[in-house]
Amino acid sequence: MADNRIFDGRSFGRMNRRGFVGGAASVALAGTLPAFAQTPRSNTTVPTFAGPSTLYAAITDGGHNLPAIPYEKLDKRFLRQVVIDPSLSKPGTIVVDATAKFLYFVVENGKAIRYGVSLGKAGFEWTGKANVEYKKAWPVWTPPPEMIERKPELAQYANGMPPGPKSPLGARALYLFRNGKDTMYRLHGTPEWSSIGKNASSGCVRMLNQDVIDLYSRVSGPTPVAVHHSMYLGADMSGGSSSRPTTEPIDAGVPEGAEKLE
Repeated sequence: MADNRIFDGRSFGRMNRRGFVGGAASVALAGTLPAFAQTPRSNTTVPTFAGPSTLYAAITDGGHNLPAIPYEKLDKRFLRQVVIDPSLSKPGTIVVDATAKFLYFVVENGKAIRYGVSLGKAGFEWTGKANVEYKKAWPVWTPPPEMIERKPELAQYANGMPPGPKSPLGARALYLFRNGKDTMYRLHGTPEWSSIGKNASSGCVRMLNQDVIDLYSRVSGPTPVAVHHSMYLGADMSGGSSSRPTTEPIDAGVPEGAEKLE
């Protein structure tokens, strides 16, 4: 495997999407939960946001130029905003509604920051709990062997795709672990802004790059993540796709230089 990775799927045992769901179910049935961060150390103050023209303006970050997001073309529900927390979770918790395509970062006073997301075709199937244990600005993306086998043109990135605005991981990545093992699932940015609110063909939980930069800045310790089918009665349970779920992880490991959250 590439030298620029701390962990790889072989050393930790690659866990596919179905494996993650199955693990969550078996643990729940046993009446115990996996190792789960209990006291997040994060910036949980209720923020006041500027208008979308400011939130999604073009920016230069880490030496990379991110274009403005044409937010007018997105459903305004998927734009960053403060809402009432529907999950009743502790401040500092991340909650994903896989059906409604929302990610909530819970803050104080019963509020949450809501971001629009897109998920992989198997995202609707992925429910359970994990912890963000690493995070990385402008991460190297390394496609796993399964993905290269299916898409041979990605072999050029077998040792890692350099970070940049066109990277599938975008401007930031938060790495989800379960019981000390990399699940190969990520909360990450994407250059494909039009995929927000939909089920994308690959990936885990995608966010607009400007949004994932904001979320990244708020996560400063091991952070619990809970993924639900839906938290609302009457939500669209179709998941936006009739495709069969893929078992393919998006990323082969945590890149060198990633910050361990302790």
